[in-house]
Amino acid sequence: MSEANISTETRPQKPGNPLLNLLYRPPFVGLLAFVVVFLVQGLGHTLMVGMESLFGEQYIYQSAFFLGAVGAVLLYIGMKHPGEVAGTWYGFWAGSLLWTGWIEFSFVWSANVLNIPDLMDPRVAGEIATKAEYLVMMSSVGILLTTLAYFTLNRETKCNMFIWFQRNLKLRTGKPTRGYERNFAAITALETVYVTWFCYLALLFIYDEQILGDHHPVTFVLFFFNTIWAIFLFMRLIKMWKVTTAIRYSIPTAIIAYSSYEIAGRWHLFTDIWVDLPKFGPILAMIAVAMAIGAWLAVRVPAHKKAELSRDQLAKTVS
Repeated sequence: MSEANISTETRPQKPGNPLLNLLYRPPFVGLLAFVVVFLVQGLGHTLMVGMESLFGEQYIYQSAFFLGAVGAVLLYIGMKHPGEVAGTWYGFWAGSLLWTGWIEFSFVWSANVLNIPDLMDPRVAGEIATKAEYLVMMSSVGILLTTLAYFTLNRETKCNMFIWFQRNLKLRTGKPTRGYERNFAAITALETVYVTWFCYLALLFIYDEQILGDHHPVTFVLFFFNTIWAIFLFMRLIKMWKVTTAIRYSIPTAIIAYSSYEIAGRWHLFTDIWVDLPKFGPILAMIAVAMAIGAWLAVRVPAHKKAELSRDQLAKTVS
């Protein structure tokens, strides 16, 4: 059979850009998604500080509502989009904006209304250890645990962790619905919000001096195992071919890795550049631009280049 007899629909169209060709393969598919998600965690803090400085107390909540509304619009667009790659990225950005605009700033509002003071660092005079809004966030743990029970028992889940619990703890509630179609934008948005929320609360309870405290020996042990876990997940991530799977896998991987970064910052091992706009503004701007370029490149990566390469090899074999 000649190459001319092979349908053009099954033959991959190789892009001419060498950089994009490189990004189609491991480890770059997973690495790029990881870097984008990791940087978004830090830039989320930068965004909050920037909004508070720019809009002040008078308009901060209106701007936060608008930010969350943009996330809701992105979620709507993503849920209607037929493409898995675009839908997944829409879901990630929607979840990130919804978290910052509607969730984090709602805790800021509650802390201000209730006049809750910041928790000061006993080891560094005049430095805030935990802001008031995060003290308020700790009260949401009951809602998190309730929804966690639902997600753990959900028979439609595709999450490896929940499936592991269902299989090993005999928690299956039935077989997945045959023909059930997942909406990747909705799944990714919810994953982004939920993993961020879970890791925030885990850190806040670890930092609580009545439970452990940031310098408790158990905290050092948890930091060690969390870092090992992040490395393990990262090594799995960089072996992935499918960009949409890599994006969804990179969300917990990057946020778990960022949790180790947060604990190290709590120990004052380095300067937190994300919230010091006057000093690190130009650097943060460059990081934001680099992240935007990385996100644009990630969107250009096909959903499953490995399948295309396999078809290409088959075409060469039969030609």
